[in-house]
Amino acid sequence: MKLQSVELRVADVEKTAEFFEKVWGLTRAGHGKLRGTAGLPYIIGLEQGTPSIRSITFCGSRAEIGKEREVKGPEGETYRFVVETPTAPLPTERDRPIQLSHVVLNSADAAAAERFAVEKLGFKLSDRTRHMHFVRCNRTHHCIAYARGGMSTLNHIAFEVADIDAVMRGIGRMRDAGFTPVWGPGRHGPGNNVFGYFIGPHGGVIEYTSEVQEVGDDYKVGGPEDWKWPPGRTDQWGVSIRDNERIAAAERAYPWQ
Repeated sequence: MKLQSVELRVADVEKTAEFFEKVWGLTRAGHGKLRGTAGLPYIIGLEQGTPSIRSITFCGSRAEIGKEREVKGPEGETYRFVVETPTAPLPTERDRPIQLSHVVLNSADAAAAERFAVEKLGFKLSDRTRHMHFVRCNRTHHCIAYARGGMSTLNHIAFEVADIDAVMRGIGRMRDAGFTPVWGPGRHGPGNNVFGYFIGPHGGVIEYTSEVQEVGDDYKVGGPEDWKWPPGRTDQWGVSIRDNERIAAAERAYPWQ
């Protein structure tokens, strides 16, 4: 099973799609959908409306997902499980996103969200920090993380690119287009992934990422004491400043609907 897509309502579908295509590096797939280079039909679905997150979709074989279904979470989240549709991959281009890496959700009760993901969705816990609970649906360290945000909204969407150079070039490309990073470049603790965060013109937080750790069933679940940083540092490298004010505002922009 894998994370396939996130479905959003946005104030301006065409403006958002144009950004994701011409600046972020996705390819239009018709009807408000955009895809990466991997063999998935789409990874972002857009429809017109008040900004909100509609659903998170996972795909896999019939054996992996059982029957196709839609599941409601404890805070109004919608998780969809569909049979993977064979789709020809696009030519590999190093600077284009491949697929989604993960989605982070703000939660009013992250511990309850984690229990739901493990007990009802069949995911596995990877790590907990003071701020987040990370769960996985395959060997990738996390497909979803639940942040202790005191609200039920979209925290950010992470797009996987080929390598650290692709992350760095993506940061440069976004700067050229007038978008300054709100955090990054850096390297996270849980997942060990490289990152660069931005706020898109649609008002949501998006991330370029690469080198996410793969784990097995023998992975030791970490706790808050395992993931501490020196004062003033928010990642392994400590070379960038996190724009907490802009990020906090953007994290409130996309509630569940």
